[in-house]
Amino acid sequence: MTPRTAKAAVGRRILEAFRAAGAVEVAPDILLPADTLLDLYGEDIRARAYLTTDPIRGEVVLRPDFTVPVVRMHMAGGAEPARYCYLGEGFRKQDHGDTRPDHPRDNEYLQAGFELFSRDPDADAEVFALFHATLAPCRLAATMGDMQLLLDAVAGLPLSEPRRAMLAHHIWRPRRFERLLERFSAPETPRRFAINGAPWTGLRTEAEMLSRIARLEAAAEGPPLPPEWRVRLHRLFSVAGPAPSALDELRVLADHLPAIAPAVERLAARLAALSARGIDPAQVRFDASHGRQTMEYYDGMTFSFTAEGRAGWPPVASGGRYDALTRVLGAGAAIPAVGGIIRPGLVAELEGAEC
Repeated sequence: MTPRTAKAAVGRRILEAFRAAGAVEVAPDILLPADTLLDLYGEDIRARAYLTTDPIRGEVVLRPDFTVPVVRMHMAGGAEPARYCYLGEGFRKQDHGDTRPDHPRDNEYLQAGFELFSRDPDADAEVFALFHATLAPCRLAATMGDMQLLLDAVAGLPLSEPRRAMLAHHIWRPRRFERLLERFSAPETPRRFAINGAPWTGLRTEAEMLSRIARLEAAAEGPPLPPEWRVRLHRLFSVAGPAPSALDELRVLADHLPAIAPAVERLAARLAALSARGIDPAQVRFDASHGRQTMEYYDGMTFSFTAEGRAGWPPVASGGRYDALTRVLGAGAAIPAVGGIIRPGLVAELEGAEC
């Protein structure tokens, strides 16, 4: 096991690299109001985060990551462009279900992070290149995805707006998404939920439940998805390979999924920007489904750096774009934002193996 002091030393070194890139160091609170995370993710977050109740502050949560508190801080009055960095622990339930692994993953782990708030179209390339350079000695495998590509594809499906909205909501939950896609691909009997005089129970308010019932009833109406569109969507989800080859495949697919064409050209521009920064796009793997099991606030480029031959390891580094999150936490105001984190503990372990 890597000593905490070794992890901290690596973390400080990474933090210094982020400072050298123009970032200002910040230190978000460890104990955060739970309502923000519950509003963003719903009750599902209880299975992943550590929540408790404070007699004055109400429900609070141990910081599961840094992005949400950094965004809240910036949207409260930060200038733009802005670059922030941080170093500290995140707390998250890593192992689920009835299994008890012999070597459970750390529930408390050190993160070194960098966040960029900027309207510069090359911001994605700047962040990716910074992580690529910082981690270069570790010889990691780089993978990139693009959630906007998938969201645009769903928005372009010939389905009713309520059905498209439901699919988009579950794009980060592949199994649930597939069940919905199968359901919307067949004729369906309209659903009506009887409301009687029984009292409302649970954590949701009556207004929230009535709104959800209305969405479910609306999503049950409309013609089914033609089978060729389902095939096209699955083709998109399966695109993977060296980024230039994947780009060629996506351009062909855009003839049949025209809604993705703008996102495909943004990907082309991103790869050109990486090339201009000295990164060979052919050495970056593109996986169209890469972001589907990451944090749900990523809605554009996603990326990760993984250690080959380390089965069971999480990514050494990961991140992505989260424009919509700034809109939610900024009460309607928004600024494009992208960032990511590196796990110093994993870097320290790799360094012990000549990283």
